[in-house]
Order: sequence, then C-alpha cells, then structure tokens
Amino acid sequence: MADTPPPATIDAYIADFPPEIRAMLERMRAIISKASPKASETIAWGMPTFKQDGNLVHFAAFKRHMSLFASTSTVTHFKGELADYVTHKATIQFPYGKPLPAALITKLVKHRIAENAEKLAAKRARGK
Repeated sequence: MADTPPPATIDAYIADFPPEIRAMLERMRAIISKASPKASETIAWGMPTFKQDGNLVHFAAFKRHMSLFASTSTVTHFKGELADYVTHKATIQFPYGKPLPAALITKLVKHRIAENAEKLAAKRARGK
C-alpha cells in the first residue's frame, strides 16, 4: 500500500473527515485564527499549523478526540484550567461530542504568541 501524501492545505486536511469532525476542526481553526490574526496557516508534520514568529500551535483529528499541540510550558502554565482534559507534555485532547472551550483555547494561543515573541526578542538581543 502506497503512502498517501500529506494534505497541502488546511482545507484539504479538513475535507478528509466526516462532517461532524470537519465542523469541530473548522471551529478550532476559527478560534485559533481569531486569537492570532497575524499568524499564517500551513501544514507541518501533516497537521494544520499556525505560525507567528515560529510554530505557534498545531491541531489534528484522531479516532476519539482532537488534539491541540502547543508547548510544554503552555500546558504547564494552564495546568489548573486544563484539569478536565487529557494532557501529555505539549498536547491537549478535546473529546468529540463536547463543545470546544473557545476562551481557554484563545488563552493558550495568546500565551504561545507571547512565548514566541519573547524568544524572538531574546534572539535579536543576542544579535543572531
């Protein structure tokens, strides 16, 4: 069986899923887009990815949940607010059939924007 090439766009990624999962993926995309209006969209590691001063967040659909990939420091920072979700290092799982927590996702994305901006500023200060 030949490997299927990864989708070239987020639209193509989303189109491969059943309607109920597509709706959740579109909702995640909209929440992230609103929280990061300066970010660009791409596919990285076969997943929808938002970039702003580096990788911001990725998201992907799985059999029983959708995952948001942020950073280990983001998941640690919001540990209390993420108590209702399964988390692993830099990943948060959102089960299907439940509404996405838009306000929480927005906070996670804005935290990542700030992290990336700090890293970029530190890199510039070192002259690199």
